[in-house]
This record gives sequence, C-alpha cells and structure tokens, in this order.
Amino acid sequence: MNNYEGIFIIKPDLKEEDVKNVFKSINDFVVKNGGTVKKEENWGKKQLAYPVRKLKEGYYYKLDFDAPSDAILKLEAAYKLNDAVILRTMITRR
Repeated sequence: MNNYEGIFIIKPDLKEEDVKNVFKSINDFVVKNGGTVKKEENWGKKQLAYPVRKLKEGYYYKLDFDAPSDAILKLEAAYKLNDAVILRTMITRR
C-alpha cells in the first residue's frame, strides 16, 4: 500500500450537514476500497484562487490515507462523475 494525500474542494452552497456527509462518503470510499484513513482535516470554507464554474469559494477537505494504487483510480473516477458536489480533487502520492 502507498501513502497518499488528497485535497477535495466541495461546493460552497451546500448546507453544513451535507458537507459533513460528503466528507464521510470520501472516507467510506477509501476504506471500502482497501485503504485506511490516517488523518483528516476540515479546512472550512475558503476563497478559491480563481473562479471554478463561476464559484469563488469552496469547502476544503484534506485527507491523509494509505491505499492500494488501484483504489486511487476508482476514487478519481467516482468523484469526476459527481460534479454536483465536488469542484476539484487532487490526490498525490507521498
């Protein structure tokens, strides 16, 4: 298993409860695909460096986790399909 760091930017127009559910679904997806979550950080609502889909803010969420390499492909594919909630994702191997 490899060590990864993921940063997810969630749409700012969601309710706080819905944002927490999105964070939980990301964690659950990692665990379901054979990974373990080491550390999670909710950075809160921040201004984006540039507008994304005409939005200027987003909820930032950072996740440190271990996972097999094929789980990363599944994670990226799943959240590329989920445009209604997630604006951007970036997953890097540490």
